[in-house]
Amino acid sequence: MADNKNPFANLEEKFKGTQKKPKKEKVPIDYKKYTKPFLIIFPLFILLVIAFANIYVVKEGEFKVIRQFGEIKDIKDSPGLHMKIPFVQSLTTVPKYQMNYKLSEAEINTKDKRRIIIDNYAVWRVVNAKEMITSAGTLVNAGSRMEEFIYSVVRSELGQLNYNEIINDENSSRGSLNDQITTHVNELLQKDNYGIEVVDVRIKRTDLPEENEQSVYNEMISERQSIAQKFLSTGDADKRRIEAETDRQVREMLATAKKEAAIITAEGDAEAAKIYNQSFSKDPEFYSLYRTLESYKKTIGEDTMIIIPSDSPYASILSGSLE
Repeated sequence: MADNKNPFANLEEKFKGTQKKPKKEKVPIDYKKYTKPFLIIFPLFILLVIAFANIYVVKEGEFKVIRQFGEIKDIKDSPGLHMKIPFVQSLTTVPKYQMNYKLSEAEINTKDKRRIIIDNYAVWRVVNAKEMITSAGTLVNAGSRMEEFIYSVVRSELGQLNYNEIINDENSSRGSLNDQITTHVNELLQKDNYGIEVVDVRIKRTDLPEENEQSVYNEMISERQSIAQKFLSTGDADKRRIEAETDRQVREMLATAKKEAAIITAEGDAEAAKIYNQSFSKDPEFYSLYRTLESYKKTIGEDTMIIIPSDSPYASILSGSLE
């Protein structure tokens, strides 16, 4: 058998199985074949990146300020896509919409020498970004300048009013004061070409310094008491006038009534006398008897003593004799 003939046959087969297969030789890469496309594509990619990085969008309600070496080159305010020059031009944004500005509390003197603390705010916007940047530089500086103008105008306007005219809501001066301040501040801003506009200025609160509050309150109480006393005095005067007028009318009405009553009574008496005369003329004896009886009513009382002759006609009737 083969195994008996060659005892190393199995070892040879194992040795052959463990031998490594010969490696294939690597083909060298031809870099020159990729160099030309790379030199074309890479610059294009860089250019696209730079181009996209310098495209900007102008939104509604904002200015885009393009600067070239620090100098304003252009200002875009129409919505849309635009592009700036790379590495040469820079871009900043300025808002075009209305903004609120809270002014610092300020202490001013009124016309009647009262010190009050004013707290107000303003609504403003940028109307010309180039003028704003040229005059103020930044929005913060523009707001500061606007606050100075507002404070100056407020101090001037309120300095022409008394304290009561400022705090009294019924007084029309307060209603037009905000509009006057807004108009004057805009005139100052336009004069200096700040490129901003104040839409509205509103006084939110007017307070007194703590050390003046009590004295002002006492004065206001005294003033209200004086007004109340004036109303009371006017009411009393009106009351006396009305009572006097009423008394006069009553006296006139009573006098007229008495006069009319006297006339009616006189007319009645005359009419009665006329009727009596007509009646008594028909029977004179009865009239004489009636007159005598009437005289008894007036002359004779419970304690009356009459001394007359017993045969007199006046006594005969008293005694019951009618002959």
